[in-house]
Amino acid sequence: MRLDQINILQGDAFVVSDRQGDINPAANVPDGLFYRDMRHLSRWQLRLNGHQLEALSADNLEYDEVVFFLIEPTGTIYRNPSLSVTRRREVATGMQERITVHNFGNTPVAFELTMIFDADFADIFDVKDQMSKTGHLYRHRRDGGISLGYSRADFCRETHIDAPGAFVTEESLTFRHELPPGQEWGIDIQIRVGVEVDAALQRRHHHPDMPYSIREWLDASPILDTDWDDLLHIYHRSLLDLAALRFYPFVGDRASLPAAGLPWFMAVFGRDSLLVSYQMLPFHPELAYTTLRALAERQAIHEDDHRDAEPGKILHELRNGERAHFGERPQSPYFGAADTTPLFLIVLDEYERWTGDTQTVQDLQPAARAALRWLETYGDLDHDGYIEYQTRNPRSGLVNQCWKDSWNSVVHPDGSLAKLPRATCEIQGYAYDARRRTARLAREIWNDPGLAERLERDAEELYRRFNTDFWLPDLGYYALALDGDKKPVTTLTSNIGHLLWSGIVPPERVDALAALLCGPRMFTGWGVRTLADEQPAYNPLEYHNGTVWPHDTAIAAAGLARYGHRDEANQLAMGLLQAGHHLRHRLPEALAGYPRESTLVPVLYPTACSPQAWAAGAPMMLLRMMLGIDPEPDTMAVRPHLPEDLRRLALHGVRFRGARVEALAGTAAHDLDRLRPIPGARELQ
Repeated sequence: MRLDQINILQGDAFVVSDRQGDINPAANVPDGLFYRDMRHLSRWQLRLNGHQLEALSADNLEYDEVVFFLIEPTGTIYRNPSLSVTRRREVATGMQERITVHNFGNTPVAFELTMIFDADFADIFDVKDQMSKTGHLYRHRRDGGISLGYSRADFCRETHIDAPGAFVTEESLTFRHELPPGQEWGIDIQIRVGVEVDAALQRRHHHPDMPYSIREWLDASPILDTDWDDLLHIYHRSLLDLAALRFYPFVGDRASLPAAGLPWFMAVFGRDSLLVSYQMLPFHPELAYTTLRALAERQAIHEDDHRDAEPGKILHELRNGERAHFGERPQSPYFGAADTTPLFLIVLDEYERWTGDTQTVQDLQPAARAALRWLETYGDLDHDGYIEYQTRNPRSGLVNQCWKDSWNSVVHPDGSLAKLPRATCEIQGYAYDARRRTARLAREIWNDPGLAERLERDAEELYRRFNTDFWLPDLGYYALALDGDKKPVTTLTSNIGHLLWSGIVPPERVDALAALLCGPRMFTGWGVRTLADEQPAYNPLEYHNGTVWPHDTAIAAAGLARYGHRDEANQLAMGLLQAGHHLRHRLPEALAGYPRESTLVPVLYPTACSPQAWAAGAPMMLLRMMLGIDPEPDTMAVRPHLPEDLRRLALHGVRFRGARVEALAGTAAHDLDRLRPIPGARELQ
């Protein structure tokens, strides 16, 4: 995210521009109006009397609306302009822009207002990898507007620009007007998108992708009460970002899922959607409900090398652009993730614990059993009890199929790549947790005690073997992975935090891991580095080898709290939340891994998504951790342990099993373990 960048988004449409509101063509930069993975405007530049305007200010009115205040430059500080321009823009399934010109002079002013436009219809993969188009671009002028189009075989996308009163050429709209003193003149320009292959997706203009309005979303959210003002703003910003990232990824499906992040990942990602759903269960459990159902419906049922699909596997990524449509990229959908399937089982159990919705667990029993079979067969490539991965698609499949899925994320301390196939440690922790959780579902809901007992035995065997094979006694931590020769990859990484979260770590080893996670090798002061410093592979600006990811730090904090290390968990939480103070209260996808004492302020990773779903969900996970809220069979436990600098913390209206309850801590509570329903609270269906 650039410092001069302005974003608005709603569901699967978003706009990225500069602070003047202009969309400027540039290679490898995701500026433009995008809809369902393709760019429908690649140039949108406003000129007044042939001049580029200067920005006085620009700010979001809401996640889907922005206003720009502009002036025509005079070329000298001694003369102020008489004309100023306001651009007000809204995005939905397309874009609407209201342009208003104001004359604050005392004489009439004749002016010419021009909008220069273009549409390259670049697939998001075209932008990222600078790929060329092979289809046919066309455009058709009409009175007051123009249509721009792209076609290739049965794939067609169009952009329709409507500008009443404009003189239209094939690359510009021009308005000429004389404005009396003290008056204003305005024009509304409408941009509609056409998607021939997905015609059923054309919906109403206003908030087309939201199951209920932003006000209803906020009203349905628990109310945060705290004496720390920054935390209030971070919480509100996270709620708004998660609302904006919801969209319908499946034709004819009412399921609203969170997209992973803007601009590169405005699509469904199984891993991201599942982890965000987990983070948000006490706040908005409907995200988990729709995520679980939608992913189960699209669970793989046969082998497909191109898509890395295997029976029972949960999808990794779904795209709707040209490259996926023609099979040039495998994301239609793509299944190249070894962790989404155990995470599906983890979230299914956690969803039932928070909601009591046993019917959904019954409905998804076939999908859960298929996921278990994948863990035991396809997921375990060499039948040694561990989940390994190696892509079936060496041409365009992912080399790494863990959450750190960049090509160089699984390396030895010297930076050399680990041999394939790879069994990363955190996936074994997920598999352990998934078996234990699914055993509970089998016993209590599916009435299958035999399956429950087998899963518990398998989990205990995995626990025993993992803690022998992955533990590095001379180093005092777990190996990042076992490589293709079953040799430990001894790199120290944040993956150890995920192991604590999964519960696969024996209690006697937790102190050593806590000291590492909170020590200077891993903790920057803002969060936990993905890869510890003082190793040759470390780089504070390497995507997965030294950066700080908010969701990763929140998982580590939750893992520490699970084992009773509440002070260490709070240390991580406070560092991350304090970073939000410097970032306009929005946590981005990733931060650079520089130490806090060196930079004094958090440093953004250069191409971090913002907003990004599981970064927005990280504060929710930290609130759960600090308040110690956890679902139990008949009640929600509240066991708070606040950081020293936080004196009051409360959540009013936590969503628990169809009721609204309170979690109170510090000066907000008379009884720290109190649990009260809120009278008159309504439950969203």
